[in-house]
This record gives sequence, C-alpha cells and structure tokens, in this order.
Amino acid sequence: MKSHQTTQTMKPATAAKKLGVYLPATPAEFQEGVVSRAELNQLQANPPEWLRELRHNGPHPRPVVAAKLGVSISGLSRGGITEPLTTEQIEALKNDRPEWLEKERATQAEVRKEAARVKQKNAERAEQAADQGREQRS
Repeated sequence: MKSHQTTQTMKPATAAKKLGVYLPATPAEFQEGVVSRAELNQLQANPPEWLRELRHNGPHPRPVVAAKLGVSISGLSRGGITEPLTTEQIEALKNDRPEWLEKERATQAEVRKEAARVKQKNAERAEQAADQGREQRS
C-alpha cells in the first residue's frame, strides 16, 4: 500500500511570523495565498529582494522591534509602542534613549539574570540528584 503524502501549507500570517516580517508590508501575492513548507524553506534559504528589504528596513513586527531594542513585547506596550517600527525609527529610539526604554532594558536584564540563576540552580539540583542515585546503586 502506498502512503500518500500531502503538502504541508500555512497561512500567510504564520509564514510571515516565521520569516520575522510584518505581514501587511509583504507583497499582495504573498498575503493572499498559502505558503507550503517547501516555499517557506526556499524563502529562508534564498530570500527575494522584497524579503531582504523588509528584514533590513522594516516595518518590523513587535517581536522583532522588542528584540532589536532589548526589551520585552510588554515593555514596548508600557513604553507606548503599539505599531510596527522601521529600522530607522528603532535606531532613533536607541539614540534618544527615552526613560521608558532604559527602564525596560534594565527590567529585561534582571529577568535574564534571574532566568540564568534559576537554570544554574536547577542544574545543581539535577547533579546532586544524579550523585545520590549513583551512591544508592553502589
């Protein structure tokens, strides 16, 4: 019996998210169709000019803006940033260094520091548990 494999497709919004671009800024043919896994892989491996341009200049979706600014998506909201930004706008914010951005970057640094501490503590606990397990088997 032959297995029939269907082509895996995704909505344009999902593909745009995976490509890290703002869907409304993509070409109409991208927004209106479906994207197969093979097409997505091709876009990632060999991006067309429109995709390179969007990735370089924007407008960028909120997760990309947050990453470029070094803050969380919630931090963007607290700072009043609700719309996609271009690379130029992001650079202007970095240069202007508004108070909310500095505060959110500090918050994000603390979050990362705490996550690293928890990860280290969990690794130490796992090592202790493994040591105890070895001792009991001996």
